[in-house]
Amino acid sequence: MDLSLLPAFVIMLIIYLVLLLLALLHVAYLTYVERKIIARMQQRLGPNRVGPRGLLQPIADVLKLLHKEDIIPSAVDRPVFLIAPLIALVCGASGLAFIPLWDKFVLSNLNVGLLFILALSSLSAYGVILSGWASNSRYAFLGALRASAQVISYEIAMSLALLSVVLMAGSFNLQEIVRAQAESPFKAFVFPQIIAFFIFMVSAIAETNRVPFDLPEAETELVAGYFVEYSGIRFALFYLAEYFGMVIMSGLAATCFLGGYLGPFEIPGLPFFWFLLKLYLLLFFYIWVRATLPRYRYDQLMGLGWKILIPLSLANLFLTALFKLWL
Repeated sequence: MDLSLLPAFVIMLIIYLVLLLLALLHVAYLTYVERKIIARMQQRLGPNRVGPRGLLQPIADVLKLLHKEDIIPSAVDRPVFLIAPLIALVCGASGLAFIPLWDKFVLSNLNVGLLFILALSSLSAYGVILSGWASNSRYAFLGALRASAQVISYEIAMSLALLSVVLMAGSFNLQEIVRAQAESPFKAFVFPQIIAFFIFMVSAIAETNRVPFDLPEAETELVAGYFVEYSGIRFALFYLAEYFGMVIMSGLAATCFLGGYLGPFEIPGLPFFWFLLKLYLLLFFYIWVRATLPRYRYDQLMGLGWKILIPLSLANLFLTALFKLWL
């Protein structure tokens, strides 16, 4: 079949579906890799029953969740209860369209691509908040309230950290940000913006509700929090949304701070090798933090966001503006 005969939007749709399938496979096996790494760090075996070395465990988990009974409690707000997981997943996965995988290859090369990813990240939090409210459960509602307060506080710090990168690149376009790093003496913004990189990574962990900032779903207090009333495939959608969030935030960090697809040398036939390498290293950082740090108390979580990260990101943004002014 000659793809040149197809309309441009059909070709883009096919490419997006292929990339979405690859992303789903990445997310599925990210759960396997996480369980294996944490098992090794805790001197356990991890998944080792389904397939050789447990490699088919993610497939078995998907099939199990697809066949589990979908129980909907009688007292829930049914329309909102049903749509909340879809909001979380769609908004989380859509950010893939704006991240450049290699030079001149990005599904949607918007001038404000960075703002779109931040907006989608904010909208995905509505899935969490609506699910907790619609569940008509105190535990779920408390998890939703925690998520709303957490997202507001840490998105401010994250946005301010990214604004420092925007000042250095002079654009909200992610392709232009990567090209600006190619022209910089360090070939990456992580060196002059090490404070912004630290703030972004801490905020990204809080944004995706990961340990040690997983207060909205704290099992010890809220018995899974906002999705405690969900089961089967709807529970799996929340699980997918969380891991998609990890991939999007790691891809955004790789693009804005680590040079994206840029590397010390080009590898023929693998234009996105350096991007994937940086992405996997940042995902390993997520897993490493989960296996190492205990959960914060809620007052410590909010104090870190409002009293430390936001003032620090404002100071870093001010110094970056002065630096650009002197140049």
